[in-house]
Amino acid sequence: MIPRRRFLQAAAATAAVTSLPALTATPALAAGREREGTITDLGPASVTSPLGNAEFVGDVLYLGSRGLAPNVVGAWDLGQDKVTAHFDITSGVGIWAMCKVGTDVYVGTHSRSDLYRIDTLTGTTTKVAEYPDPYIWTMASSPDGKVYLGTSQPGRVVEYDPATGASRDLGQPAPGESYVRSIQADDTHVYAGVGSNAHLVAIDRRTGDKRELLPAEVADRDWVSSMSISATHIAGGMNSLGELIVLEKTNPAAYQVVKATAPGEKYVVSVLIHDGWVYFAGRPSGTFYRYRIEDGTYEVLGVPFPEAQTVRILEHGGRIYGVQEPGVFVYDPATGGIEYVSHVAKGFKAAPEEPMSVHSDGERVYVGGKGGCDVHDLASGEVTRLPIPGEPKTIMTANGITYLGVYTQAALYSHRAGDAEAELLLRTGHNQDRPKDLCHDRATGLIVMSTQPEPGHQNGALDVYDPRSGRLDTYRPVVERQTVFALTARLGTVYLGTSTQEGLGSPPVTSTARLAAFDLRRREVTWEVEPVAGATSVTSLKHTALALYGITGDGVLFEFDPRRRKVTRTLKVCDRGGDLVLSGTKAYTSDEDAVYKVDLVAFTARKIVDGLASDWFGGGSRITIDPSRKALYGLKGRNLIRIAI
Repeated sequence: MIPRRRFLQAAAATAAVTSLPALTATPALAAGREREGTITDLGPASVTSPLGNAEFVGDVLYLGSRGLAPNVVGAWDLGQDKVTAHFDITSGVGIWAMCKVGTDVYVGTHSRSDLYRIDTLTGTTTKVAEYPDPYIWTMASSPDGKVYLGTSQPGRVVEYDPATGASRDLGQPAPGESYVRSIQADDTHVYAGVGSNAHLVAIDRRTGDKRELLPAEVADRDWVSSMSISATHIAGGMNSLGELIVLEKTNPAAYQVVKATAPGEKYVVSVLIHDGWVYFAGRPSGTFYRYRIEDGTYEVLGVPFPEAQTVRILEHGGRIYGVQEPGVFVYDPATGGIEYVSHVAKGFKAAPEEPMSVHSDGERVYVGGKGGCDVHDLASGEVTRLPIPGEPKTIMTANGITYLGVYTQAALYSHRAGDAEAELLLRTGHNQDRPKDLCHDRATGLIVMSTQPEPGHQNGALDVYDPRSGRLDTYRPVVERQTVFALTARLGTVYLGTSTQEGLGSPPVTSTARLAAFDLRRREVTWEVEPVAGATSVTSLKHTALALYGITGDGVLFEFDPRRRKVTRTLKVCDRGGDLVLSGTKAYTSDEDAVYKVDLVAFTARKIVDGLASDWFGGGSRITIDPSRKALYGLKGRNLIRIAI
């Protein structure tokens, strides 16, 4: 096994070679004070090559990407030990699902949901179907060459027939559930793993009749999120207790539940039945396990890459291949050895991704994406990769330390400039997975992070972390039946802006976003109001000595007097609210295409730049302000830009 530090250093070196150079500053930057709205293009914001799935055809491993534009399938020829071809997948934001029929590879995309066929003999790629569902999560082929897709939302199963090009809707395996996250098929049945309330459903391929297979003992789990089948057995990975269930097809009452034993393990993210063993991978630890069906032998095989998600496990030539976002591990059952391979080092394309977060500490800009951050040195223009297992969703700097809120596991990392790696400080737990905002309260020295619950779960949380002692206190719920999206702290009080959305896939049960105050000394909410009628989210909050300023998801800026607990003014700035930053009596916010300057005295707004077409992951927009208050950083397309203010 390659030591993690050495692999990270090698991967970073490879990424540096493949990253595009930053562009030089405009003449206005070199000449002195810039005109407001002057844009300096700093080059691709985040360059990476995360993997979403894979499939073998012969001795070639076809690897599918996520978050690139376009996404690609790269053909790693094991005989030549290099990627020999790339196939563009021109729609969707990523590839989660792949399967094969004969020598054809089928690829399913998400946001939008399209189905592609790669003819590996001719090298041609064809879009063969499209579906209204936001996501194709999973695909499998049957022995007779049909393709089965699991989608959301809602969670349904679709059959595609390559012979005719026709699709057949097999409906929702578990009506009311949002996700079909795993799927397999044999001669007679399709097996669908469902969440966010777990089901394992067998669908008769001929009649469409459905039968629940999940034993009552585990019916309260969240998901059956991964699956593999053999002629006799089904193996499914269940959330959120890190369990594997193995049951007989003909007698589902004959089953075993196997617990993944790494500390804190929550998810079994990928499964393969091969040669009498069930191979499976856990998360968050990244541990690789196997279980022998015949006698219950259980083995921990190792941790190929700490905390990495394994998106697919495949067998080829007697060896087991685990496909992860940062690369591929290869396990040899004959020797017990594990080798880790960088797919980028083998020639897989690295390209600009859709970033997720942006932050400036004054000397560098962090751009968060899949598997870490690109860190842009503002003086030299050098870009380095800070690898983190997960997706940095929110970033801030306090007292010389940069803090990163990372999905999944609602984790908090810290990073000191110049260090090769970030340090894991905590995982929130409490069924939370998606950090939404971070802030620092100078009066108490505390770091506060807000988080969204896992899909299907209720109530977001507020995490209060003391960097001096390392103590974490989590408050859930903090605002009942809502998620805190935005934070700002002053004099021992952290102000909370909420969203009515709880876990993804769960319909909101409240109608209006709230503004609340949480006393960091008393550790309680002291008041709540609904600042803007009908608003479903407050996406960003900032404060001055006299007022709070927030912006809603539909672009309404509000001014709030915390002493009178009253909204004093509102202003429609744009159609979609994003980040809000302050500089004296001026505020700045953005949507996908423009940046707006708000005069907080006159309470008027105007565009200072437009035509950005910023390509953020999940849509929307993000901006950050340089501590000098002379510039903003955001995106134009997928490039990082500096905007003079």
